[in-house]
Amino acid sequence: MRYGLLITALVITFTSSVAQRSVTDEMKDTEDELYASTKQINQFFHRFNGEEDERGNRYYPQDKKYRDAGLRKKYLPILFDTETGYVKTETANSFIKEVLDKKNPVFLDFHSGDWFAEVNTTFLYKGKEVSVLLYMILQQQGQGYEWVIDDLSFDPYKSSFKKDTSEQKMFIHPMSHELDFMTLRKAFRNTQNPEQYTSRKWEPDYLTLFLFEMKGGALEFKTVKNVKFHFFEVDGWYFELSNFNRPGYNTGWLISNLVKVGAAEQKQMKDYLYDQN
Repeated sequence: MRYGLLITALVITFTSSVAQRSVTDEMKDTEDELYASTKQINQFFHRFNGEEDERGNRYYPQDKKYRDAGLRKKYLPILFDTETGYVKTETANSFIKEVLDKKNPVFLDFHSGDWFAEVNTTFLYKGKEVSVLLYMILQQQGQGYEWVIDDLSFDPYKSSFKKDTSEQKMFIHPMSHELDFMTLRKAFRNTQNPEQYTSRKWEPDYLTLFLFEMKGGALEFKTVKNVKFHFFEVDGWYFELSNFNRPGYNTGWLISNLVKVGAAEQKQMKDYLYDQN
């Protein structure tokens, strides 16, 4: 009987020990995942530049490890999304090699760098929920900085201004000045396409129209659906930063797209991202 009780006690102790070790290992894995994840945009900058250690503790210019090349070489590969396959390994390696160049290393500048946010929002417009893309940039304000709306993309506005540039387009007669421009009466009977009578240089200002409609109550903000960031800070390159919320170590804010672009292509790329093509 005593022998049986002893065996039972040993089994319980062993099981408890295994369970405790399993929980401890699981907690260790969870902790490692949290440290591996780039949880904030600021942290992405710090890791890209080599300005924090593996536990998230900041390095400053007076610290020996600040912007250490070895630390950056360790960090940069884990700042890429490696699960979706959008960023090719050879492209990422080429990018990292340029960024870590011994003679001319590249660092990201949070406040003055060439980067912007693309914020996908939901608004209530004329009784319906609609998507509005806001393009936001940092600008200096007093002793600090602020995010401001630089431009936007909104489908109802885009479809409202489709200017005809053909030779058959409507026009105001070149002798209209002799008639005190009374030809405007006929021109403005067509209220659907008044943009036909504007200069070739004219471009619709969607942001001003958007603000006007907000002030008038036609647009009501509901929520933010998602955010991504676009970077042109590394000469000859463009990359996109997206947030990945998934199990594992390859999570958080990661480089989700990487393209080599020349100086001439950079404006085209920005126009494309700003939906201005």
